[in-house]
Amino acid sequence: MFRAGSFVADHVTPVAPEQVQPNGVDLTVEAVLEPTERGRIGRDGKHVAAREPIDPDADAYVLSPGGYVARYGETIRIPEGHVGFVYPRSSLMRNACMLHTAVWDAGYEGRGEGLLAVHRPVEIEPDARIAQLVFAEANHDGTYDGSYQGERLDG
Repeated sequence: MFRAGSFVADHVTPVAPEQVQPNGVDLTVEAVLEPTERGRIGRDGKHVAAREPIDPDADAYVLSPGGYVARYGETIRIPEGHVGFVYPRSSLMRNACMLHTAVWDAGYEGRGEGLLAVHRPVEIEPDARIAQLVFAEANHDGTYDGSYQGERLDG
């Protein structure tokens, strides 16, 4: 069962009233980054490609078609007994953009990222709401203790 937006909001910081939706919480874009090298995913580890932040042009990120990393502005805690999913807001999709994310395991805490796939040129303002986080109740074996635990909590 998916949880109500008010429940999700209790696990997101900061959160403004307009971010709380019936079934989740809207996440904002804190930064947009562009990969600058090749990454690698191996059997025994990974190398995340270096990324350069894109500076907003006047008051928006002006993005050409391509793949970018969107950093969310909120700290998220996935409570025990739950799993998190992040979906694009419909206005993002209606502008020919998509967000792709992985499963957010119980116990994860941090300020995450998603793959922003831009299919047509678009402008996105800093702090715009681009995604929605939802929680589903779930059984789990242990809690998240991977390399992204606590990411970007220090600022």
